[in-house]
Amino acid sequence: MDFGQSDRLDKLPPYLFADLRRKMAAARDKGIEVIRVDIGDPDRPAPAPVVAELQRAADDATDPDRHRYGCDRPVADLPAAARDFYKRRFDVDLAEDGLVTTMGSKDAIVKMCLGLMSPGDVGIAPQPGYPTYNIGHVFAGGSTYYAPLRAENDFLVDFDAIPAEVRRDAKVLWLNYPNNPTTATAPMEFFARAVQFGRDNNILIAHDAAYITNTYDGYQAPSILQIDGAEEVAVELFSLSKAFNMTGWRAGFVAGNASAVTALNTVKENIDNGSLRAVQFAAAKALNAAEDILPELNAIYQRRRDLVVDGLNAAGWLLERPVGTIYVWAPVPGKYDGDSGAFVADLLDKTGVMVTPGRGYGEAAEGYFRISLTYPEAVLTKAVERIASLQG
Repeated sequence: MDFGQSDRLDKLPPYLFADLRRKMAAARDKGIEVIRVDIGDPDRPAPAPVVAELQRAADDATDPDRHRYGCDRPVADLPAAARDFYKRRFDVDLAEDGLVTTMGSKDAIVKMCLGLMSPGDVGIAPQPGYPTYNIGHVFAGGSTYYAPLRAENDFLVDFDAIPAEVRRDAKVLWLNYPNNPTTATAPMEFFARAVQFGRDNNILIAHDAAYITNTYDGYQAPSILQIDGAEEVAVELFSLSKAFNMTGWRAGFVAGNASAVTALNTVKENIDNGSLRAVQFAAAKALNAAEDILPELNAIYQRRRDLVVDGLNAAGWLLERPVGTIYVWAPVPGKYDGDSGAFVADLLDKTGVMVTPGRGYGEAAEGYFRISLTYPEAVLTKAVERIASLQG
């Protein structure tokens, strides 16, 4: 029997990576050897001390609650580690009532929308941008206004270009720097402007800081919570996924505005049961050892970044080396007239390489493609060589 589906599901565009998986399956069915450099899922394991802490906590016979609901006996070490980490890295003091641990940031984005938005409300999302922002708005019964990120504006949101009627109806504006997929970074002055925009328009500024620690060449990305008064109008979503090679662990936290944190936590209390205590202990270990762990992990991505950028530039691209994220964002070759879908399809069909088309991140992303650095250097080398073959 076909029971149909909720009307809200009809409002969702095809999920980007589900569509890419179908394209790759079709290519394999035709006998094509597919080389993936499309998805941002770290290929290396979580750091050994973090894994050891997971094993210790999971097998700790002195903890009778170690395999029970994580929400009933939350690990105090995790929020404490989050506060210590933000103090060390950003000199920011996170308030007791302004922090909630989460199962990564994707889960938190949607639950925050459910906690903040009512049917008919508007959320403002960057485009190009993470599709989950819009998904959260749809699930909450709201709609999305897309703020275009333009190369001529360094891929920063233009607050002055957001229409007055959108400002009136909007509940949340999402930011993401270092930015996926454009790799753009934002200065402190931009975040100060964002905080003022939120205050002037009664809009929560939600900074998705998924790549805030994936930085290179001595650059350290700022936190929006470093801006004076930011906790009045902003939250920051931190995830351990890309920072510590822990995508499958689902660990993170949201900090900032107390009312938004409370709304998110209320949704969580009614929907999820928290993370396994062993995962919470391990996440705390990662944050407490960040200064020892992050340089080594980022050095790997920096080498891979150089390999990809230098290889593409040798083939005719004119790319700068990004100082943040785990991606390279590049324009499609000129002969494709800015059609990223046509380029990606041709690339897959002729070379077996799968990259992410810009159009998957919205109309404003058309004309570009994204390469993820979460693959071994040998794979990236082969992929770049094959991509370069379509430049001529």
